[in-house]
Amino acid sequence: MERILVINPGSTSTKIAVFDDKEKIMEATIRHPLDELRHYNWVMDQFEYRMEHIERTLEEKGIEKSTLTCVMARGGLLPPVPSGAFMVNQEMIDYFYAAKVNVHISNLACVLADAIARPLGIPAMVYDPVAVDELAPVARITGMPDAPKVSRGHVLNSRAMARKCAEKHNISFEEGTFIVDHIGGGCSTWLIHKGKCIDCYSDDDAGFAPERCGKIQAMELAMLCYSGKYTKEEMSRYIRGKSGFAALLGTSDAFEVEKNYKAGDERTKLVVEAMGIGHAKGIADLASVVRGKVDRIIITGGLAHFPELMAIIREHVEWIAPMEIMPGEYEMEALALGGLRVLRGEEKVHEFHIS
Repeated sequence: MERILVINPGSTSTKIAVFDDKEKIMEATIRHPLDELRHYNWVMDQFEYRMEHIERTLEEKGIEKSTLTCVMARGGLLPPVPSGAFMVNQEMIDYFYAAKVNVHISNLACVLADAIARPLGIPAMVYDPVAVDELAPVARITGMPDAPKVSRGHVLNSRAMARKCAEKHNISFEEGTFIVDHIGGGCSTWLIHKGKCIDCYSDDDAGFAPERCGKIQAMELAMLCYSGKYTKEEMSRYIRGKSGFAALLGTSDAFEVEKNYKAGDERTKLVVEAMGIGHAKGIADLASVVRGKVDRIIITGGLAHFPELMAIIREHVEWIAPMEIMPGEYEMEALALGGLRVLRGEEKVHEFHIS
């Protein structure tokens, strides 16, 4: 049996879980008050603070570190890498300590994992980090050479949901084709073909989300950027944080939007329909890449709990392939199961090197 500790730090919390093979035996979310975090100028300075909380929680939950066989961590902002597992090595740790841009709390995860695993002589790994980039060469090309498509979005959860769906329907994940549309506060839509994320849309180039603008006509956006109405920082925040439901309906709370929709508010119904059709367009667009040969369309993320929105998307995409609704996120399980496959020899692990 493998006992796997999973570490997933967020801006104001650290999620941890312990799995015995595929069974989750412990899970905890450690909250970090802002007045405590204000003492740290850099995310890597939080190492001792976060480690103390992790070790205390493991002790309180009765988990002996000596019983662990592997530690899995959320992958930070690495350079572009393929999907799958990466062994934490000194080169990865040094990369994050040297990083002064693209700094995110997830960068600390592998350092925490290594500090627990190394004294025990067990592996520490990251899996499907946010920097996964497997786009096909043709997918990168746009009409503006200095603005190629970039790979970004909810890779960890999206690949995990595709794999879970494949197992449920006896489809080979390594041979199948899935379109996964993750709709939360932000959104991303992935074309996963033969296990690889070969094309995508995210946040500002497909359907809009509660706090994201979705696809915007380029010239109109350029005119708005240079209108003098917004600074660069304000426009960045508008595109990713204050648009979508927030701008159109005055709230980014999906529960409030759903309540108003069910109460018959006409403006809300129109905006929700527009969101659903926008996501359907993104799904259909990606389906064209594989000539419509898609095994399953999967909708995940928090808004997959919104039945009326799901009905709109389903109506517009099920001519392509059956649509599966898989609400929420599956990140902790995805990290644990990725590590388990490596430990069982079912999947190879990558070595991280800066080329």
